Amino acid sequence: MEQTNKLKNSKEVIQYLATEFPNCFSTEGEAKPLKIGIFQDLAERLKEDEKVSNTVLRSALRQYTSSWRYLHGVKVGSKRVDLDGVEGAEIEQEHVEHAQKTLKESKDKAFANKKAQAEKADKNKAAARKPKADFKRTSKPKTSDSKPAVDKKPIEKIDSKDLVAGKEVRVLVGKTPMPGQISEVTKDGIAVTLKSGMLVKVKAEHIVA
Repeated sequence: MEQTNKLKNSKEVIQYLATEFPNCFSTEGEAKPLKIGIFQDLAERLKEDEKVSNTVLRSALRQYTSSWRYLHGVKVGSKRVDLDGVEGAEIEQEHVEHAQKTLKESKDKAFANKKAQAEKADKNKAAARKPKADFKRTSKPKTSDSKPAVDKKPIEKIDSKDLVAGKEVRVLVGKTPMPGQISEVTKDGIAVTLKSGMLVKVKAEHIVA
């Protein structure tokens, strides 16, 4: 009986894509900006490939396009490539600015986490050198202040019948609507390819005109 080695996580899928489409994807060095709509192209090319499911493929693309390697590659003068490495449209300035902003936020968060971990390690070392003493940990009270970021600020909602693949829309990422194109509509959400090339999955209420 033939056994299919199904790829189970994003890392395995990215390595597989780099092998199958070496002129488009890579696992080291600066990554090339991807053609907008690359998910549909991949889904079509891999539709007979039992190793890759659309769910894991979508997750892998999201991880790939949000990596520091990829965001570094979205810069002025760069051109997007298709699965065969053929260059297409040049990166627009707004996409460059979005990539730089996302990269800075990601690095700031990573550095903050690294600093917090280092401080925690130092405290643990200091505590290990001191004799044990009675000590009560005070927990911060839970806050029940949960404010929806989108519902209180409606921006021209789109009729559900208009939410179809290929539709140009805007996605509420945080408080900022970002332009993009619907890649796929499923029962558990809507996949949208942002103009920066990043693939995100959101609920219908996060999509506006």
